[in-house]
Amino acid sequence: MITRSRLAAIAVAAVLVVGAGCRADQEPSARSSSSGQPGAPLTPHGFTLVASGDVLAHTSVTERANADAGGTGYDFLPMFEGVKPLVSGADLAICHMETVYGSDGDHTGNPAFKIPPQVADGLAATGYDACSTASNHSLDDGAAGVRRTLDALDLAGVRHAGSARTAQEAYVPTLLRAGNAVVAHLAYTYGTDGFPMPQGQPWSVNLIDRDRILADARAVRKAGADVVVVSLHWGTEWQEQPNTQQTTLSRELTASRTNGRPDIDLILGTHARVPQPYEKVNGTWVVYGMGDQIAGEMFNRQGLQDSRGNESTLARFTFAPPARKGDRWQVTKAEFVPQLFDIDAGRVVDINAALAQGADLAGVRDRIRDVVLSRGAAHDGLMMAQ
Repeated sequence: MITRSRLAAIAVAAVLVVGAGCRADQEPSARSSSSGQPGAPLTPHGFTLVASGDVLAHTSVTERANADAGGTGYDFLPMFEGVKPLVSGADLAICHMETVYGSDGDHTGNPAFKIPPQVADGLAATGYDACSTASNHSLDDGAAGVRRTLDALDLAGVRHAGSARTAQEAYVPTLLRAGNAVVAHLAYTYGTDGFPMPQGQPWSVNLIDRDRILADARAVRKAGADVVVVSLHWGTEWQEQPNTQQTTLSRELTASRTNGRPDIDLILGTHARVPQPYEKVNGTWVVYGMGDQIAGEMFNRQGLQDSRGNESTLARFTFAPPARKGDRWQVTKAEFVPQLFDIDAGRVVDINAALAQGADLAGVRDRIRDVVLSRGAAHDGLMMAQ
């Protein structure tokens, strides 16, 4: 359970981060109306947010990155080139870094991952601004793995949420610029595969707890966040439909309001290995699962190779500022882009772009589309981007 002292720390830290990170000419419109008075009209400038699924570098993926680097080091950028225009073209791009990094030369695959830190450079070069780092693999190498991962992301200029190296870092929210908005990114996982929190470091990885998530969301909102995005590592592997935890928690989180305004504006799900539906719940978009953006050959619960484990979606949401200060930023356009990871070529593929070039992927596209829309999202305006 989150404590009152933790709430105070989050709120104070958020104020300090916003104040330290903003110049006068960068102040978002939600805090700079024409008159400066509550209720005054805001400057009409929104933003686009894209998000993608799990980056899960099996040994075969690491070997491909080594080959792409000419056998010396690791180059992950070529893997992402197919979706770089989508990612870099957004105002804010969020990935999910499922595994921790090892030191150079110390790399392992499943079940306890330590992948090359150069993946952070590939993410940055693709255009990702931030990654969620709370997953069941966050403690595969204990506190050292968390430290190496966040150090590498920092060095690459990619922000992160969900794990921490120090108690102070755990209390400082991840606040991101997107157009004129300040976006708070929060991230949590269902568990850590039985690995305990490092001794004396219970704050190392954020675990899913409804009350804590809502308390964190309210704290960052009070400190100035215009939009609150929550990444959740949850769900049942290989299950295309959300499980009871996902549907129950999504209803509870999206129903929560403060002064009539929702506490959470978007939920992004990872972990299930396969694409899952999008759904508008209590007026808020929930992506139950985006699938694996990058992974090696995947085997399902029956031990059979299953191509669904290399399929995913990229979510894209367009936010518009409220007409009056203090109201909610609204999603005016909701889209998804079907993707797959070509395990032979070692490349992320924008399926629609590949189809336009004659690729035989209509069946894969249709399968992903049918799952994504299976809970009525099309009725609420979700479209497959072209």
